Amino acid sequence: MKVRPNRIGEEIKKEVVLLIRNGIKDPRVDSLLSITDVEVTRDLSYATIYISRYGSEQQRQDALDGMKAAAGFIRSELSRRLKLRTVPELIFKLDDSLEYGAKIETILHQIHEDEQQ
Repeated sequence: MKVRPNRIGEEIKKEVVLLIRNGIKDPRVDSLLSITDVEVTRDLSYATIYISRYGSEQQRQDALDGMKAAAGFIRSELSRRLKLRTVPELIFKLDDSLEYGAKIETILHQIHEDEQQ
């Protein structure tokens, strides 16, 4: 069972959301950025943080680059806020699930429109 990694993942998610709102000064990281999921390895050495941002592909890539640039700051803040012996190394990845879901919904809507004609 992965109870502890899941619990730590949720805590990391909460703290990173607060840091995005209040702590990170990089203009590439703005309020349109959201954390969709955090996966922590069983040994708690790595945390993969999935981010999503509304906007163009360039804006999404800029947000990812901004988060990668702020990884050291985020990790140091997490070590200060969370009571862990070692804070996992942070890996940021773009989450395309929201865009994929919107694309599927558009296709289904289009099929429904075609059936009614």
